[in-house]
Amino acid sequence: MAGLKFERVAKRYGDASNWIVKDLDLVVEPGEFMVLVGPSGCGKSTTLRMLAGLEDVSDGRILIGGRDVTDVAPAQRGVAMVFQSYALYPHMTVAQNMGFALKMAGRPRAEVDAAVRRAAQSLRLESLLERKPRQLSGGQRQRVAIGRAIVREPEVFLFDEPLSNLDAALRNEMRIELARLHERLGATIVYVTHDQVEAMTLGDRIAVFNAGRIEQVGAPMEVYQRPVNRFVAGFLGSPRINELPAALVAAALPGTAPLPAGTVSVGLRPEHLRVDAAPDAEGGLPARLELVEQLGDMVLAYARVDGVDAAVAVKLGVAEGAGLQRHAVVRLRVDAAQAIAFDAEGRALY
Repeated sequence: MAGLKFERVAKRYGDASNWIVKDLDLVVEPGEFMVLVGPSGCGKSTTLRMLAGLEDVSDGRILIGGRDVTDVAPAQRGVAMVFQSYALYPHMTVAQNMGFALKMAGRPRAEVDAAVRRAAQSLRLESLLERKPRQLSGGQRQRVAIGRAIVREPEVFLFDEPLSNLDAALRNEMRIELARLHERLGATIVYVTHDQVEAMTLGDRIAVFNAGRIEQVGAPMEVYQRPVNRFVAGFLGSPRINELPAALVAAALPGTAPLPAGTVSVGLRPEHLRVDAAPDAEGGLPARLELVEQLGDMVLAYARVDGVDAAVAVKLGVAEGAGLQRHAVVRLRVDAAQAIAFDAEGRALY
């Protein structure tokens, strides 16, 4: 188990202005589950590949366990990577796939078999060891790919979008498997995803990437509740955060503390709004419901507010949302304590 560190790491292709990753500083503690999250093309997978040694570093350096590995060959870095595509050998059994790296390293047969059995037991693959990949489900194939990494006993596990090829039910199952695996092994894990649910549920900390840079690093709920800027606030959360003009929100909050100086807009998460079905009541924002989605365990309402371009999303409990009808005229009540003020540059004001 080892920690790792990026020191002003950068990656560019072609001319000097084509930066994919720039001035990246990040520390991952030993045994930590760090998730790199962000939209497609933001540099998170390139960062993982530089850590694995599959991409050269243009500037800066990478340390694993205090050792500078910037120019070290991938096989000598003490890392194991699990890919999105599984990358299993179709002609080999599960046991052969899992033990292949150890076999190629010249380890004794008994040692390889013992390592495979231990990994198979931890991943509930004992009954599948003689099957070929074509005989496995997507979730089983991904567990085999993880088992292949485990048998190498690396210092750091790297996961690159490992669940993106699975359906929703299997993704849920595999998130539980990965959380259990981390708990059992106590391993250092760096995990790349664009899926905020994976980031929020798996990571000890998350690093939110945008255009080749890290916008914010912190515990998932810390980043969710106190985003540093408009990008982070908008990326995390589903439905995404509502952004309203400051003047409108101020009008909906009579008698409360004024918004911070310099506030241009205010972010309100859907769960921090409520629907008042009495349109003539005082305070709040007058609105008209455009859509009401009954989702079984919750209700999502989308309301049109004058002066706001996008529909305002409101997340409600089943009882709160009962009886709401499309086209109804309502008032939206704001939880002022949860409002996030943004200045003209998109920075959060607290």
